[in-house]
Amino acid sequence: MLAALLGATTFGAFAAPAPRSLEAALLARAPRTRQHCEFVVEVNRKGQVTRVRSGRTAHDPNFNAITYGNALQAFIRTPDGRAIAGVYRLTYDYNPADRSVRRGVELLHPGGVNPNAPGAVDQMIHLARSEAARTARPLGSPKPLPDLQSITGPH
Repeated sequence: MLAALLGATTFGAFAAPAPRSLEAALLARAPRTRQHCEFVVEVNRKGQVTRVRSGRTAHDPNFNAITYGNALQAFIRTPDGRAIAGVYRLTYDYNPADRSVRRGVELLHPGGVNPNAPGAVDQMIHLARSEAARTARPLGSPKPLPDLQSITGPH
């Protein structure tokens, strides 16, 4: 029923990279063994993930970080575009043979969440903006310029 987030992503979609390139760095960090992790997430009425309730991690910490970030950014909707607020399971399976990640979405139960909760990404943006505003230096009066004589010296 849920078509959102189903599909495959590829780590090895790039041509042979030049040394020290971004592509080479990404390929160097691709896991060499099969990986599986899953997250139980809460979704609001817009289809945005609001928080991760729990998860089972894989053996590769880089894969865990990437999939956790992907889970926080996910939108989950039905094929007709409706969003069902509730609790979902997101699964990620990595295949090293073709360097693809298979994502799965399963509705565990509708409801039981705050349908008006802001999405996780919106929460992070708000937090970053408030932190930036808190640490920003107030614009004060500029310092006076030095005297021309002190810069050029006596003539």
